[in-house]
Amino acid sequence: MLENIDTSNILFLDIETVPMTSDYNDLPDNFQKLWDRKAKSLTDKEDCTPDRLFERAGIYAEFGKIICISCGFINGNTLKIKSFYSDEEKLLLKEFTEMLDKHYSSNRSILCGHNAKEFDYPYISRRILINGLQLPSILDISGKKPWEVGHLDTMQLWKFGDYKSYTSLALLTALFNIPTPKDDIEGSDVARVYWKDHNLQRIVKYCQKDVLAVVQLFLKFQGRPLMKDENIIIINN
Repeated sequence: MLENIDTSNILFLDIETVPMTSDYNDLPDNFQKLWDRKAKSLTDKEDCTPDRLFERAGIYAEFGKIICISCGFINGNTLKIKSFYSDEEKLLLKEFTEMLDKHYSSNRSILCGHNAKEFDYPYISRRILINGLQLPSILDISGKKPWEVGHLDTMQLWKFGDYKSYTSLALLTALFNIPTPKDDIEGSDVARVYWKDHNLQRIVKYCQKDVLAVVQLFLKFQGRPLMKDENIIIINN
């Protein structure tokens, strides 16, 4: 079935997220109380206090924010990668949603990411609404039948109906001999690199590598050769 999907209709994507503030103590009082309540549900260890657990807040859309969305689209034999990134989340989301509305609003349009059904798609959608923006049609799945939702997920595709385990992008790239996107930083490093090192550009490059890995993995799933380096174009903002 996958070999029949036209990759020119697919927008491959990955996001990077961080806690909404650099430190637990910087949270507004009301959010600090709400995080305390959330933290209790994350562990039963007494030494794992809410402030120590706050480094994990970035994975929750209610307590985090998006700092980068990298997108890849295939045109013929060429892969183009563009990133939307900013310290101002609303700004990058506005630019991203405008792009979706303009280029990915038809019934043929498809989004594709790794573990994206569980993380990227709902996280983006929640943050769009939190920032008071209009949800693009491709993300607005309310009331749609399953076959009307243009969302692919390389992790779900790899499961083949198996519900037992999570398979990382790093593991799948190793299995398929695809260059790893984790040669500099990993997801657990993003908050530190952003809040401590103030190096957003480093995170953008990492996010772009993840998108490239997802593209290459999908091509492998289709039985097609990997995209060659000379055919990969990074679109600078």
